[in-house]
Amino acid sequence: MQEQVNIGMGRSARRVVGFDQINIVPSRRTRSSHDVDTTWRIDAYRFDIPFMAHPSDAVVTPEFAVEFGRLGGLPVINAEGLWGRHRDLEGALGKVRAAAGDSDPLGLPAPDNAAQRVLQELHAAPVDHGLLAERLAEVRDSGVTFGVRVSPQNARDFAPALIKAGIDLLVIQGTLVSAEHVYSNGEPLNLKEFIGSVDVPVIAGGVVDYTTAMHLMRTGAAGVIVGSGTTTNSQALGIDVPMASAVADAAAARLDYLDETGGRYVHVIADSHMEVAGDIAKAIACGADAVSLGAPLAMADTSGGRGHFWPSVAAHPSLPRGEAEAVYGTFGSRETLPLEKLLFGPTDNPYGEENLVGGLRRSMAKCGYTDLKSFQKVPLAVR
Repeated sequence: MQEQVNIGMGRSARRVVGFDQINIVPSRRTRSSHDVDTTWRIDAYRFDIPFMAHPSDAVVTPEFAVEFGRLGGLPVINAEGLWGRHRDLEGALGKVRAAAGDSDPLGLPAPDNAAQRVLQELHAAPVDHGLLAERLAEVRDSGVTFGVRVSPQNARDFAPALIKAGIDLLVIQGTLVSAEHVYSNGEPLNLKEFIGSVDVPVIAGGVVDYTTAMHLMRTGAAGVIVGSGTTTNSQALGIDVPMASAVADAAAARLDYLDETGGRYVHVIADSHMEVAGDIAKAIACGADAVSLGAPLAMADTSGGRGHFWPSVAAHPSLPRGEAEAVYGTFGSRETLPLEKLLFGPTDNPYGEENLVGGLRRSMAKCGYTDLKSFQKVPLAVR
């Protein structure tokens, strides 16, 4: 039963919890981590690890996309980012890193929102669809499976060219997404009609509650993203739902939708408040099938941020809802790392910031589970 708390006369609110308020509780036999299977399958695609790269230029460069795909993850490219706006992609990314304080000995962000202004200026350039197609071809020709992200307002305009470019999955993602994106001065985007008209699987989100998750599942989406990534929505909009509850709600919608349709399974992908391996394990334990990682992967030496992270909404022309910030490790190290080490180790970091897959595998093994689906049933405790 959902707990309601009175916050004043005539007004109540539901009590919810985040990943930092729950713990996984071992209660079965333990297993060897070598026996754990982290395979994730969505639609016709199989991935060795249940990790999707958050579609931020701070993470996904062409080099990163190919490497991440070869290591078993799903890279997702932001079609509205810098890939199709600037031929000198590395030069553009370097400007953001410098404005975010890349030369500061303490690794602190530069004052006066300098990085936000640089991002806004860089994103003011129009998208060159030919240039974007060239860069997508680099990833496609490598043979890895990849997705491309578009915002709901641009999905109709961008999708035909993206599908023609040979993408594997289309990701329709905003900080908050509904089944019908309504315009006051234009035609609304009905996701059910739109998804039914495209020839590739669609992942859509983010959502933060049961009802919206159920609505998105009914559109025909193959996966639903829970959360809005690393944004400042809480400060800028007053919107932020703790992720443990949000993921559990979406998982409940998945189960009800499975019954409603007689067996159609829609994947739940968590995309907020995950910084270390323990957070990833908690997301799966709450019911996620996979996770979308941003800031933890920005320490990779092939990432665009190379120690800095910013979400796509940090470049919004009138109301940025994210900042370009340093994501250096607990010990303050400013050195980037090979992506393979971030994912698989070995590491001497005791805080779960590296060997992310190893941390998930060991958590599952300590609780006696050998596959992701069964790990969703592990007991949890609330602090």
